[in-house]
Amino acid sequence: MGARRNPCRAASPICPGMARAAPIRSVSRAAAAAALALGILFAVPAFPEEPGTLVPASPEEQGPPAPSVVPGEPVPNDAELAALGATIGEIRIIPENIFDIADPREDNWLFRLANRLHIRTKPHVISHQLLFRTGDRYDRRLLDESERILRSNRYLYDALIRPVAFRDGRVDIEVRTRDVWTLRPAFSFARKGGKNTSSIDLRETNLLGLGSGLSIAKTSTAERTTDSLEFSDAHLFGTWLSTGILLANTSDGSKRSYFLERPFYALDARWAAGVLFTEEDRIDSLVGVETIAPRFRATKKFFRFSGGWSPGLRHGWAWRFLLGATRDESRFSAPPEGTVGAPVPADRVLAYPFAGFELLEDVFEEARNRDQIDRTEDFFLGMRLRATLGHASPRFGSDRRAWPFSASFGKGGRFGDRWTVTVNGSADGRVENGSARDTNLGATTRVYRRLSRRWLFFASLSGTRSIDPDDDHQLLLGGDNGLRGYPQSYQAGDRKLLVTVEQRYYTEWYPFRLFRVGGAIFLDAGRAWGGNATGVPDKGLLRDAGVGLRIGNARSGLGNVTHVDIAFPFDGDPSIDRLQLLVETKQTF
Repeated sequence: MGARRNPCRAASPICPGMARAAPIRSVSRAAAAAALALGILFAVPAFPEEPGTLVPASPEEQGPPAPSVVPGEPVPNDAELAALGATIGEIRIIPENIFDIADPREDNWLFRLANRLHIRTKPHVISHQLLFRTGDRYDRRLLDESERILRSNRYLYDALIRPVAFRDGRVDIEVRTRDVWTLRPAFSFARKGGKNTSSIDLRETNLLGLGSGLSIAKTSTAERTTDSLEFSDAHLFGTWLSTGILLANTSDGSKRSYFLERPFYALDARWAAGVLFTEEDRIDSLVGVETIAPRFRATKKFFRFSGGWSPGLRHGWAWRFLLGATRDESRFSAPPEGTVGAPVPADRVLAYPFAGFELLEDVFEEARNRDQIDRTEDFFLGMRLRATLGHASPRFGSDRRAWPFSASFGKGGRFGDRWTVTVNGSADGRVENGSARDTNLGATTRVYRRLSRRWLFFASLSGTRSIDPDDDHQLLLGGDNGLRGYPQSYQAGDRKLLVTVEQRYYTEWYPFRLFRVGGAIFLDAGRAWGGNATGVPDKGLLRDAGVGLRIGNARSGLGNVTHVDIAFPFDGDPSIDRLQLLVETKQTF
């Protein structure tokens, strides 16, 4: 059963009314211990009285209801409109600008200038993404799903769809969206896992208000420098076609990528089809003992075309059946400067047809202040299953016989009125000669415990097991993927485990009416261990604690949350700085 929410959220702005960082030696482990103690203090759990019950979002995550903006007789509720057999009349699309000049707090010269310079999203771009049309029977489910589709666009901050008038069996619908600033000529810098990343780019994610994206960028990482040109459009020519083109030249090679897809854009969509091609040439390396870490040239080509059919949404479930073919080619050679002390990985060509299925349950929930700051979030709380199986053979161009497979599972739920839990699992790899090869098994559990509107306890547990990996694949753990107090790729192995505990706080501070601010006290613990081909020593269980600042940009669609974390490692070798500074931009808290 899906979670129901208020037809208008007053809290919504569209409703009317690293690892090696510069050491700071003076900070002791006592600071980390104090941070951890505070985290535990605020994270004392209170288990629900009725576990296993799926309930609507807690009052702290819902905004209070707003008064109707339509004078006169009220509009019937959703159940009454359905019972009356109401049909949809006029659809009023209202794309709002970045700033609300009618609000005295936003009526200044700078915000007025930003509105004038910004090209607002065209109404027809929004209209093409709606799942209902004039003359259709009224169905609240389609309005909710259309909201989710609109909110998935990075050029929109929020979307609200509601009935606003009813007469003669017809109900008028208002679609209200709010734009964000999407043009970014900028220099950006990030530091995580002791490695710096910088970029100079010109990026527009809502070109001429048409929803297209265009980016020209120069990016520098620890591995390479990249000049790139990228174009994307999720609704090409006002259709459900999605396309993307990436052309990149790097300091050690090049990359090209093209895709064109008509996805299962909605739960009731009946068919899908797509094609993807990527080609990349680069110098790769494996993490290992520094003096013998292998470097090699990798040339990779990947091609896939696929199609799918579905009987549509039936009794809250969507079944989808998939067919396609894949060619995955990886060839390796020594880099120009040569490699000392390590062999080059073996070439690999897999070509195969595949078949599969997908099952989705229609259970979603709207929330605020979970993985975003004061922003509407669409949480999937249903069950999701997906599996594919292929057969690689020399007759299809493969260099071996194998059975490539992939499978994934997901389930979420609310327990009581304050707990939200999601569980996800995956398996992908292949079977060769009766044995698993290059197979990864993974699982992740995420727990959210609402303490109040501004305080939330978060915990996650993830684990991965790699079985007989190919020579160019490793499981890595470090400051770049969750263990914030340690260098990038600090551990390697064929098993990985990571635990994260955070006490999150979402402030009411809204500086310059541009940024939303939050903070976190966190503890990470993890380990990567087991067989690895490069002799990375097993450093045992690693732990860190720290504090973080979160800055959410409420007016931009180019990176939702900036993270500034200070982490204190408790373990590892003496060469690790006792304080690690990490700065990066993510899509979540």
